[in-house]
Amino acid sequence: MTRTRSDALWIAAFALLVAFAVPWFLWGDATVVAGLPLWLWWHVGWMALASVAFAAFARGGAWDRGVDAEVIRRG
Repeated sequence: MTRTRSDALWIAAFALLVAFAVPWFLWGDATVVAGLPLWLWWHVGWMALASVAFAAFARGGAWDRGVDAEVIRRG
């Protein structure tokens, strides 16, 4: 995969993470699951997904995007 295509995929992935971080479609919904509002479950799940995406970004060699410093890999 070329760097330009990889950059575009990461930009799209993080744009989606930002766009759906606030569950605007759940505003006014009073649904409760396991004692907590559904919007709170959405937030917890979304933060878990964001953590997985960020870990893939950092470990997948994309960390140096836009940085002019040399990347040193250990391990």
